[in-house]
Amino acid sequence: MRYVSTRGEAPPLGFVDVLLAGLARDGGLYVPESWPTLDGKTIAGFAGRPYAEVAVDVIRPFVGDDISEHDLARMAREAYGSFRHPAVAPLTQYGPNSFLLELFHGPTLAFKDLAMQLLGRLMDHALMKRSERTTVVVATSGDTGGAAVEAFRGRERVDLFVLFPQGRISDVQRRMITTPVDNNVHALAIEGTFDDCQAIVKGLFNHHAFRDRVALSGVNSINWARIVAQIVYYFTASAALGLSRKVSFVVPTGNFGDIFAGYVARQMGLPMERLVIAANMNDILVRTLASGRYEVREVVATESPAMDIQVSSNFERLLFDAYGRDPAGTRKIMDELALNGFFEIAAKPLAAIRAVFDAGRADESETRETIRAVHQASGYLLDPHSAVGIAVAHKLAVKAPFVSLATAHPAKFPEAIEQATGKRPALPARLADLGRREERFAVLPADPAAVAKFVIEHSRVTEGAIP
Repeated sequence: MRYVSTRGEAPPLGFVDVLLAGLARDGGLYVPESWPTLDGKTIAGFAGRPYAEVAVDVIRPFVGDDISEHDLARMAREAYGSFRHPAVAPLTQYGPNSFLLELFHGPTLAFKDLAMQLLGRLMDHALMKRSERTTVVVATSGDTGGAAVEAFRGRERVDLFVLFPQGRISDVQRRMITTPVDNNVHALAIEGTFDDCQAIVKGLFNHHAFRDRVALSGVNSINWARIVAQIVYYFTASAALGLSRKVSFVVPTGNFGDIFAGYVARQMGLPMERLVIAANMNDILVRTLASGRYEVREVVATESPAMDIQVSSNFERLLFDAYGRDPAGTRKIMDELALNGFFEIAAKPLAAIRAVFDAGRADESETRETIRAVHQASGYLLDPHSAVGIAVAHKLAVKAPFVSLATAHPAKFPEAIEQATGKRPALPARLADLGRREERFAVLPADPAAVAKFVIEHSRVTEGAIP
């Protein structure tokens, strides 16, 4: 399996090189040269099998010969063996033909764990094989940072720098980033928004001298391996429900990585009705599907902070496909975005996107009312992100059966849950003292030069190999 950049000016790479590179050197995102497919019998056979085994079968075509099946299977077992639910990503029915896919049973109580726990092991395996060390810089709107810290803390060959927007993530999210004591973990509170954090990370990747000096790598969903790992639960959910009827998936969406994984599953042959983009008040993708104009506006702070994003990076991967895999077309519109803050999608690609995706938004009052109504009807507590998905599903009258992705544990957002229901969800026992742990973080301006200076001063990467 070879990978190409969406902008067409970086050399094709194999899986491990893409894993360690993160962002392509031309500023584009890596995608497979072609989509692998699975036949119906294989997909149906996923029903009832252990999650780690299904993960190997889904991921293996993307890895090729870069990692042996034995090593991939071992890493999958290790990654998912610590999840608190034996099914790893269980389905819960909350209404007639309406299901929640619970993706919050990992160590940091968010869907990011399903990719990050595997990614940490894949990267460690690749670096050990090559006797190399790397510097990982990651931007987070809340959950990615904690998941990255948990996946990489204490790893000898990785230095991790997590950029989060100061004052714009929940206390639990922040403390998962700032309280670990491992020397290879560095938390950076950026005086700005998530989009500022993400722009800094992309800028560092495009500064090739800096990138080479610190052996820079990334674990945001710009890293293809993150997308690969997230494809798996679309297959396990569909197989568990049976494939006699096509299922729609409703996905709370910020950076477009989680729902793009659903698109990849569809391209691989998974029967699917619709993919529904569920946005909060930061509704750039809802506006884009309605008008064809992708236009960046000011980020609005909400109670679903992981979705407080205006620049959805993975949308570039979808545009590449929609434009007939034409890198020149993709490069043109991304240049327009950088120059003008917007671009227009041509009629044919827009029609191709609309053929697969629907989109809707829920404001703060609709989100709170959904949390309250679901709890009153069933006793189930939704976190605000998951509630956005349910609210949009009901608003758009999504055809049943549908699966809405529950992306975080409600205890990560106790104030919002308490306001909506009067109940304050508790953290699991192993995290009960999180609020008393000492925090360690640096506060930096939204300035790439300041972040680069900090990374250089604290990264352990040196020239040449290590023992």
